[in-house]
Amino acid sequence: MPRRYRCTACGNLTRFDVTVTRRTRAFHHFSLGGELSVEDEEVLSEVVEDVSCRWCGSGSAVEERHESEVGESGS
Repeated sequence: MPRRYRCTACGNLTRFDVTVTRRTRAFHHFSLGGELSVEDEEVLSEVVEDVSCRWCGSGSAVEERHESEVGESGS
């Protein structure tokens, strides 16, 4: 399930710049013409390094919303 965020500075719930480091394993299938198709990609590890609000630019005021909070607000 994707992470949801909320900016406590401006109330934004929808627009964030998220920097993520992701380690994956994938099957690379090259056609005879050299075209690459990536299949069966598996995320081995993922670290969210930074989240900032796209509206007001704040990084320190962004908090991760928990599933129970998302359900209560209807969004």
